Amino acid sequence: MTRRIIIMGVSGCGKSSVGAGLAERLGIAYRDGDDLHPAANVDKMRAGVPLTDADRWPWLDRVAAVLRDEAPVIVGSSALRRVYRDRIRQGAGGPVTFIHLAGDRAVIAERMAARTGHYMPTTLLDSQFATLEPPGLDEALTVDIDQPLPAILTIILEHLTGETA
Repeated sequence: MTRRIIIMGVSGCGKSSVGAGLAERLGIAYRDGDDLHPAANVDKMRAGVPLTDADRWPWLDRVAAVLRDEAPVIVGSSALRRVYRDRIRQGAGGPVTFIHLAGDRAVIAERMAARTGHYMPTTLLDSQFATLEPPGLDEALTVDIDQPLPAILTIILEHLTGETA
């Protein structure tokens, strides 16, 4: 089976770190969904303006296109609402596995404040949580991020392959 994996969650939850670590262990590519945003979206977020659904549709279509055209691949994408995840599934060209990185707002805010060189300000975290529709068991594996990266990767790998990191 060709793997199409989305590492999802609010900004600052660790999508890039988990995606890169998982890609290394599975031997497939990782693409950061932040790099797929149109420049107008990045400008809005940098200015502290939350994205609207209209802003997100072209980006979600790009995420789906990467899954369709570059599989096997892992993509980091917030995929905050079920309708966004449905949009990704519709354009992906095959089954998509969603991994939801979930955590306490305070833990994520602390991580966001500590990172450098990212356009997403901590002030948008509340809008991310307000938009988030946590996926059910029918949609995704949900992993608590308040644990070391190797433990997170082990949980995900066991889910995907039955193997440990």
